Amino acid sequence: MNSTTILRMAPGLRAAPSSPAQAKPAPRSLDDRLGATLRRFGEGLSPRALRRALADLQAVADSRISEVEAGRRAAGVVQWYAGLDADSRRDVWLLMSERFAPDAKKIQAAREHFDAAADGSSQAEVRLRRALVSPRTRLLQRFAVAEPGLRFLVDLRAELLPQLKGDARLMPLEAELEHLFATWFDVAFLDLRRISWDSPASLIEKLIRYEAVHDIRSWADVKNRLDSDRRCYGFFHPRMPSEPLIFVEVALVDHISDGITPLLDEAAAVGDIARATTAIFYSISNTQAGLRGVSFGDSLIKHVAETLSEEFPKLKVFATLSPIPGFRSWLGKHAGELIDALDDKRRAEVARAIGVEKPAAADLLNAADQALALEPKSPVRQLLLRAAARYLGRELPNGQPADPVARFHLGNGARVERLNWAGDPSAKGLKQSFGLMVNYLYDLKRLDKHRALLAQGRVPVSREVDSLRS
Repeated sequence: MNSTTILRMAPGLRAAPSSPAQAKPAPRSLDDRLGATLRRFGEGLSPRALRRALADLQAVADSRISEVEAGRRAAGVVQWYAGLDADSRRDVWLLMSERFAPDAKKIQAAREHFDAAADGSSQAEVRLRRALVSPRTRLLQRFAVAEPGLRFLVDLRAELLPQLKGDARLMPLEAELEHLFATWFDVAFLDLRRISWDSPASLIEKLIRYEAVHDIRSWADVKNRLDSDRRCYGFFHPRMPSEPLIFVEVALVDHISDGITPLLDEAAAVGDIARATTAIFYSISNTQAGLRGVSFGDSLIKHVAETLSEEFPKLKVFATLSPIPGFRSWLGKHAGELIDALDDKRRAEVARAIGVEKPAAADLLNAADQALALEPKSPVRQLLLRAAARYLGRELPNGQPADPVARFHLGNGARVERLNWAGDPSAKGLKQSFGLMVNYLYDLKRLDKHRALLAQGRVPVSREVDSLRS
């Protein structure tokens, strides 16, 4: 079936209920719609279009055809799918999810055979594994054969993910995609490539579009980030060669940076990379919403560190300059208990600094909004630093760091190295964390040790940060 046929049968004008007082019928199941003649108001594809879409999907999954032919058919589905509206695309997802499930009877028989095997024989295991492979797996694998197929599946999952809470019927399809992506996008199959000012303009434009930490304001800004004292690397998949899956921006300097402003200053002199001893990872951006849950950020940092070490033997320190995006929200919930935990002397100092007799949570939060004006010895500033040290170094809900960026870097084996006051004075930085930033140190010889500490419920922190937590 060609795209014109499907689009002609796709939703257009639909008959609405005859009057507002008329009871709205319950949504029909997919089986009911496949067996019906007319489309009801609020449904996506008409019954006829739904049956044709199912036939096209079944034709892709047909085990009797070659992979080449399956890829050709899948490309046809990709073409007509692109012209569907949101409701009709949901119908295609439902078809993939419900009509390509594994055979329950075969699974039950294989499980009973496996359980009955005296020693869990290899033949029984093979039978069970084969029974668990669904027609949906073959369908999705064959989409990946088509030239635009992998891109299609990644985009499909990006659209699908926000809909899961409202429709549990889609969960089998999402779980299958996540499982397949974990294999297809394993770092063993990815290419690490440097992105430079000499890269194609279309690729540099994608850096501008996907940058998620510090917005790129202009072409001069991106040129500064790709200058000779900088490096930018990304992971690419061979089937999506023009799309970085994740990229990291690096500054080559002679010290651990304590603020983002100098790094983003387009007028600053280019650094002498011959004297560089430190690589600062100051921005890491995932680009594909459809790959959520597929982790390759830790491998990217390690690969980049190894690549930089080969090019610049003097590099000895690998650290980040990172935002603390969850700090303001956390402080809003815990400001009162932080004040209550102060001894009388410190509480009195905070009260005088704020200008109240007895400081409350709201008073502290109002004072924190003037963070850039606080002097180094300000009791409010010291309290905010201690609060940030506690947030990063002790808050472990469900055994994981509370802050999402901390969760990423600490999970990779880094340690909390240093807090930086006014590290990001931008509006975004003030909104997230009152301007605070943090350095995470990647000691390549201690990554496994730090991961083990975190698994034990202990966040690895430097002495400087540890002293702030007291």
